Amino acid sequence: MAISILAIVYGGFNMARNMRIISVQLPQNLINALDILVKRGVYPNRSEAIRVAIRDLVRRELYQTEIGEEKPDYIVD
Repeated sequence: MAISILAIVYGGFNMARNMRIISVQLPQNLINALDILVKRGVYPNRSEAIRVAIRDLVRRELYQTEIGEEKPDYIVD
């Protein structure tokens, strides 16, 4: 099953204007898990849950916290 999600392109306070829609295919069990998180109120919707997951992945995989290293634009706290 494919679902559309919003991918964030960070650009300051006008973040919603910079979002782009992408299509991702996910197994039904992950979609069910997302729906449970939304139903429990952990996230307001699927898109936000996926944005948080992608943001965490990018932080972990691409951003190294070394002394003096400047944080890239795509990292938002």
